[in-house]
Amino acid sequence: MPHSVRGRARAQCIAVGTAVPERRLTNAELEKMVDTTDEWIVSRTGIRERRIAPPGQGLSHLAIAAGKNCLAQAGVAASDLDGIIVATITGDYVMPSTANLVQHGLGATKAWGFDLLNACNGFVAALSAATAYIESGHASRILVVGGDIMSSVVDYRDRNTCILFGDGCGAVLVEAGPPEGRGVVDFEMHSDGAAGGDLIIPCSGSAGILNAEALARGDQYVKQNGIVVFQQAIRRMAEVCESLLGRLSLTGADVDLLVPHQANKRIIEPTAKRLGLASSKVVLNIDRMANTTAATIPLALADAAADGRLVPGSRVLLAAFGGGLTWGACYLTWGRT
Repeated sequence: MPHSVRGRARAQCIAVGTAVPERRLTNAELEKMVDTTDEWIVSRTGIRERRIAPPGQGLSHLAIAAGKNCLAQAGVAASDLDGIIVATITGDYVMPSTANLVQHGLGATKAWGFDLLNACNGFVAALSAATAYIESGHASRILVVGGDIMSSVVDYRDRNTCILFGDGCGAVLVEAGPPEGRGVVDFEMHSDGAAGGDLIIPCSGSAGILNAEALARGDQYVKQNGIVVFQQAIRRMAEVCESLLGRLSLTGADVDLLVPHQANKRIIEPTAKRLGLASSKVVLNIDRMANTTAATIPLALADAAADGRLVPGSRVLLAAFGGGLTWGACYLTWGRT
């Protein structure tokens, strides 16, 4: 059954704002750093450049800017927020949460906040959490932020991973609306912890002691079993989209925009093809932004709004896959009722 409950508020996604670092790291620059080529990167990923934050700049810097931009677009004051959820794996600190820093930076004096850790599926997970708060009547406005400073956990000596990731942040304002109006219709989430080691930062928590030996191995950086993750992503992204649409008795014809996690163009294209979607209905910015982990979907939403494809009433399918392993999808209609 759809998650929206008749007679209760529906969670409406009413505005999106973004913030990205100024610096562009091109494939040509990476050619000078590791054994790779622009042609190899583009043909296998679709990536041409990525944004890189200055060393030591925390995610909150981008998150606050994205949040301000989003609130301005919505015409809502920070003081009217009930909550802030930040999806990230590269928050400023383990403690305090980045959401608390964003709450202070925005002046959201009435809002609670917490971080949500779910890798590349973080934004979809955070949106599902915000939806639950709003549908249950426990909140009226929640700022959902997805962002990562992946350059802080990428080894620029490892050609298999350093070509993939970039930095950025996006925020979507989720607001309570009438139960039969626009908003989140349904979502579906999955996990497979048995394969967690296929995409992991070994020394990023209590299980990995960051000593000299670990540093020498580069265990503070992202490690990926690329073939396994790629194969799983192609399968799971398409499966979860078909499953969600099927449960709603919908097809690709009921989707105006597919906004997928931007991990690899060769993952996105098969998903769109399986759903029968023309390229004009698929939002792609991986060539300019690379994989910004939790930021990819809100950054893509902002691009679609800027080019006129995301408008009030647009029927949108979000889909993501990432470390965990975790994957999910959400079907919504955009804007205020």
